[in-house]
Amino acid sequence: MSILTAIVAVILMKAGISPFPQPPSLALAETLLGRSLPMPVGLLFHTAYVTFWSVVFVRYFPRKNLLTALALAAALWVVILAVFFPIVGWGFAGLAISPKLIVASAIPHILFGLLLWLLDRYFAKPSQT
Repeated sequence: MSILTAIVAVILMKAGISPFPQPPSLALAETLLGRSLPMPVGLLFHTAYVTFWSVVFVRYFPRKNLLTALALAAALWVVILAVFFPIVGWGFAGLAISPKLIVASAIPHILFGLLLWLLDRYFAKPSQT
């Protein structure tokens, strides 16, 4: 799942459509480690983040429906806006860069919620009653 969302982000950045100065996961990795890093390190941070929250959803959410998957995605989006963007120097909601970051960061989170729900439905074992 992290690969799919990362591919979308990279395509948008390469096409010049994305308003991000760099991928948020790479910006966070560079901020935490205090130096410039290659793109694969950012992708590893992104994969760890997506994998962690996917496991939390599958393991701990009692109701795994579309609404709860999108609610998790929305909560994570708010955390990105309120915590991660300020940490990497982009300001609250990315407003130090552009208000476009608000919508641009919402799209991958919606995609994450939809993919999380679809993949859980596809791979979940049928309940045995």
